[in-house]
Amino acid sequence: MNAIMIAVLLAAAPNTVDASAAAPAPAAAAATNPDGAPALPVRTIKMTVTKKGFVPAQLKVKKGQPLHLLITRKTDETCATEITIENTKISTDLPLNKQVAVDFTPPTSGEIRYACSMGMVSGVLVVE
Repeated sequence: MNAIMIAVLLAAAPNTVDASAAAPAPAAAAATNPDGAPALPVRTIKMTVTKKGFVPAQLKVKKGQPLHLLITRKTDETCATEITIENTKISTDLPLNKQVAVDFTPPTSGEIRYACSMGMVSGVLVVE
């Protein structure tokens, strides 16, 4: 009989929660790289392909910083109708007068060459 009374009392009790007693929401963890270092924000770089080649032809970037390259080929008088990035599988067509996005994160310091598919028109990422 006591168990029935307790069940009735519990069922009749208002269903309220003391907000002050609730556990605080966990803070969002800061993004980190695999080595535990803080993640760098994505860097957007606009580039063009002209008769003179890739502009700019040299870019200083940071190791581990994601790059969002926005490339527009402005001329037909070039063999740079495609961009390839050295030691990666990146090979992307560059249609005339259309902006193309290429996302890439330099994994190591040093120089990384980018070029047309024949390697004749090129530039370099100087990774610090």
